[in-house]
Amino acid sequence: MDKTVIPARGLTHSGKFHADDVFSTALLELLNPEFQVERVLEVPADFDGIVYDISGGAFDHHQTGAPVRENGVPYAAFGLLWREYGPSPGGEEEALRLDENWIQPLDLEDNTGCGHPLAEAIGGFNPLWDSPDTPGDRFPSAVAFAKVILQHKLEEIWGIQRAKSLVEEALSSMEDRIVLLPRFAPWKMSLPKSEALFVVYPSQRGGYSAQGVPDPESGELKCPFPLAWAGKRDNELAKLAGLSTLRFCHNSRFLIAADSLEDALAACRIAQRTNA
Repeated sequence: MDKTVIPARGLTHSGKFHADDVFSTALLELLNPEFQVERVLEVPADFDGIVYDISGGAFDHHQTGAPVRENGVPYAAFGLLWREYGPSPGGEEEALRLDENWIQPLDLEDNTGCGHPLAEAIGGFNPLWDSPDTPGDRFPSAVAFAKVILQHKLEEIWGIQRAKSLVEEALSSMEDRIVLLPRFAPWKMSLPKSEALFVVYPSQRGGYSAQGVPDPESGELKCPFPLAWAGKRDNELAKLAGLSTLRFCHNSRFLIAADSLEDALAACRIAQRTNA
C-alpha cells in the first residue's frame, strides 16, 4: 500500500464501537473525504482497501505480538494509523507530540480498560440495551462527533507549522538579536534555541509588544528589561526610559508595550545595553 495514499474503502469490526475504531474512522475520513467504511464480522480475502481494528493486520492490535511503543504504551488501531499517516499533514515532530499527549492515553484505554473521559463519551453513542437502533445506526454520529474534535487537533498542528514557517523566516532577517514578526505567532518552539534575545510583534490592543526570549535550558530570560522599569506604566515609564510611547513593562520584566515600533525596538536595545 502506498503510504502517501489513503484508500477510499475501509473495513472495521461491526458490533459495539469504541473510541479506537471511531477515531480511526474519523482520521481516515478527514485525510480522505471520499473514504467510506463498512463494518463487518470478517474481512473478505479479496478485499482491496484499508482494514483496521480487525483481522490481525497492520492496523490491528488484538493479536499476539501486537506493536508496542518504546515507552511501553501499546498501540491500538488509532495510534497505528496515526503512526502511518499522522506525519503527513503536520510534520514528524508535531505528529509525535500529538501521539504522546493525546493519542497514547486513548490507545492505553482501549488496550487496558483503564478509563478515559473521551472514550466514555464515544461509548455513550452506542444504543441502550432496549433501543431499536443497532450500533451501526449510531456509528456515523459517533464518527461525526470525533471528527469535530480531531479536526481541531489537526488544525492546531497545521497552525503550529504555519507559525514555525513565519517565525523562522523572520529569524533569518533578525537584526541586533531582535526578531520582528509581521503579526503575532507562537514563537517559543523556534526562538529559545536561537541567538534571538527579543521578539517584537504588533499587539492586538494596538501598538507593539516586545518579549524577552527565555534560555532553552534554564527557562530564565536571556536579557530581561531593566529592573527600574518593572511594573511601571504610562508617563512614569515613558519618562524613566526616555521613550515617549513606551506604555507598560511587566513586573517580571519579560514584556513591554509601546505605541510605536521604533520605541519597542529601542526598548530592546536599551535592555541589551543594561544587561551588557
